[in-house]
Amino acid sequence: MKHSFTHKDGLGKLLLLQHEETFKQNYFEQKSDFTFHTIAWNKGNTQKVIIDEIEYEFAANTILPIMLNQSFKFERAEDIVAWQFNREFYCILNHDAEVGCVGFIFFGPSSTMFVKLDEEHIEKMQRLLELFVEEYETEEDIKGEMLRMLLVRLIIQTTRLAKKQYLDKTEIVEEKFNLLRQYNVLVEIHFRTERQVQFYAGLLNKSPKTISNIFSLYSKKTPLQIIQERVVTEAKKLFYYTDKSVKEIADDLGFEDVAHFSKFFKNCTSQNPSELKKSALTKY
Repeated sequence: MKHSFTHKDGLGKLLLLQHEETFKQNYFEQKSDFTFHTIAWNKGNTQKVIIDEIEYEFAANTILPIMLNQSFKFERAEDIVAWQFNREFYCILNHDAEVGCVGFIFFGPSSTMFVKLDEEHIEKMQRLLELFVEEYETEEDIKGEMLRMLLVRLIIQTTRLAKKQYLDKTEIVEEKFNLLRQYNVLVEIHFRTERQVQFYAGLLNKSPKTISNIFSLYSKKTPLQIIQERVVTEAKKLFYYTDKSVKEIADDLGFEDVAHFSKFFKNCTSQNPSELKKSALTKY
């Protein structure tokens, strides 16, 4: 079952999917007007989910936020409830004051967050789902605004749980933690052309040392690892989901030549990009 809402301008879109057996996403095959952030709820038993060719365990009654540029496939998609929204419907980065998260569940300390629901929050999520369905079935002029309010509620509810589960009991200094999230957002914007921590520290008006100290408090990764892993992830997606050559991928990711790209990729993954490309072609 799919519920869909589109703004009168034809741009902002919000989808709600339930019991869709074929629900999956290959980012590189999507149409230009079909780029959505996804919030998925596994209402069935524990299953596998593959995100950008990495397999994860998706536990029962767990929420999984998936970024718009990621590809995914569920073992049992019919057990998934999913909300999908594009930037035109709701831009998580432009509404920090509203949800207080700077995209925490998409740009927080972990690139893939599995947010576990306890009994209390399962009931809250179910009530929220029912409100979404009721709103989709109305024909009032304020339908879009009401759906937007419900989406904000969903994001806030998920963010609060994610903070508790992923930040443990570490005392949070909001100003410092916001810098970490902002750093992650900036990497998402510039990773194709900028691979030095100093560049991002400069945009944040901080020294690289300050950024490193903040990451040591709230993340298991270093600032440099964040950049390198983002570049490698994008390279792997291009290997698996497109027919581009190694040279074309190197160009897309801002490397001067194939040799430089191959050295970078092998240093980060211990794999030769040419061999990975052959493996991807065999698999697909």
